[in-house]
Amino acid sequence: MKVINNIITVLAISMTSLMSAQMSQDSELYMTLKKKDSTLFDAAFNQCDVDTMESLFTEDFEFYHDKGGVTIGRDNFLAPNRENCAKIDKNKPQQAKRILVSGSLEVYPLYKKGELYGAIQHGIHSFEFLNEKKEYQKGDLAKFTHVWVLEDGHWKIKRELSYDHQLQK
Repeated sequence: MKVINNIITVLAISMTSLMSAQMSQDSELYMTLKKKDSTLFDAAFNQCDVDTMESLFTEDFEFYHDKGGVTIGRDNFLAPNRENCAKIDKNKPQQAKRILVSGSLEVYPLYKKGELYGAIQHGIHSFEFLNEKKEYQKGDLAKFTHVWVLEDGHWKIKRELSYDHQLQK
């Protein structure tokens, strides 16, 4: 009987680890959140589309940055973006670029009682900035972690971590 209980315990642990493993890159969840990531950073860096950014964050969004500190609340996070976007000439090249490092994106589903309610998305991205000669130069390389939740059937970021910023060589 003890052997059977041990086997059941091992199987239960194995099944639990399989359910919370990183999603395959061809899974629907992985592809959905990869597209959301692309939409977010396109809105932030290429389009300066604060309304799209707003649609991707929960109202109680929290942003933790290893160099810039913490920002609590979607509106507080977006306020500087709204101000900066109002000043930008969209006919000029973008001042900064965000590039997702190929192969770095990982997605881990979050379940409660077997029902998908969220996901953790982790990756590495690099940034480039226009210098005084209007040429892009390498900026930071950093890690990011997003906690996505399903809110009324829509994927939104509830928490974002941006950390381990290091100047690219």
